[in-house]
Amino acid sequence: MAGRHTTASAAAQLAGLPAAQQVGQLAAAQRIALRVSGVHKTYHLGAHVVQALRGVDLTLARGEMLALTGPSGSGKSTLLNLAGLIDQADAGRLELAGREVSSLTESEATLLRRDAIGFVFQAFHLVPVMTVSENVDYPLLLAGLPARERRTRVGDMLAAVGLADHAGHRPDALSGGQRQRVAIARALVKRPTLVIADEPTASLDSVTATQVLDLMREQGHAHGAAFLIATHDARLLARCDRSVALHDGVIVTDEPVAAGRTTAPPQPAHLLGALA
Repeated sequence: MAGRHTTASAAAQLAGLPAAQQVGQLAAAQRIALRVSGVHKTYHLGAHVVQALRGVDLTLARGEMLALTGPSGSGKSTLLNLAGLIDQADAGRLELAGREVSSLTESEATLLRRDAIGFVFQAFHLVPVMTVSENVDYPLLLAGLPARERRTRVGDMLAAVGLADHAGHRPDALSGGQRQRVAIARALVKRPTLVIADEPTASLDSVTATQVLDLMREQGHAHGAAFLIATHDARLLARCDRSVALHDGVIVTDEPVAAGRTTAPPQPAHLLGALA
């Protein structure tokens, strides 16, 4: 579904260009997982008006890991909610894999969120009565995938995160790091365009946090998923590709992390330039 919308949206921008240029720029457009353009979001709390986001522009490439920082009230959670199709912007434009999502109905947003977005939380949010395998399988079950394909995907993903031997265990038999690895496997098993993570290392010790971060990078690169991560954790910042700081609903810095990726993919700025 998202792929067809990606092609249609990009093709409209490329009409009239030479064929070779169209092919190159369409490929560049398809590398963009998330584009946020001029987004505003305001909340009314009694007599108070809170401008949570004020004209935010952000682009995130597939395979890229972006850390979103800022003090409490800066707009981080609001941006995560908009990118995760949990809330809608008051103004501006959001695109997920080339599909304009700002005006989706609730049912359309639910289906797209189910199919194209994964979530990783600080508190894991695993289903306690389900085994590790069942927790990872659950998004595929909701999506209606055949049982054989589900078993293959779950087995491959548990092997990738080093939990194949724990497939039959329940979450209460796992350590915090193991539970977060289950959560990462659950987020990635449906092969999403975007993974949204909210303080994924806040409850982990330093060694476990480092292992989880390396796993997120490795699996994100392997599956072409973009990570949008809200964090205050300096350990996480050092392993991301970019760091974006919000303050009072405005992006104040957007810069690469020197110690991040060793092999850099095309950066969003380059992709946007290709479409200009």
